[in-house]
Amino acid sequence: MADDTVRARAVVRGRVQGVWFRQSTAEAASRLGVRGWVRNRPDGSVEAVFEGCRASVERALEYVAVGPQRAHVEHVETVWEPATGEGPFTVR
Repeated sequence: MADDTVRARAVVRGRVQGVWFRQSTAEAASRLGVRGWVRNRPDGSVEAVFEGCRASVERALEYVAVGPQRAHVEHVETVWEPATGEGPFTVR
């Protein structure tokens, strides 16, 4: 894991389930070269963890702040955490 690797955990609230949010986030993260995962949460939100260079992680966070066309993002809570060496981006 490179010293410049950062990790961000985002919880996205709004109309974010049933609108192709997880798959489109995975595709965006893969294009950006970001590792991590995304999953639905029981409360209707979506949680994602992004690891990579700061610029790419910030772009992934910008993506989830908007989401795919049918989504309506109301709020994104982001917490920066120590990088742990996530593998290729997956949908959980």
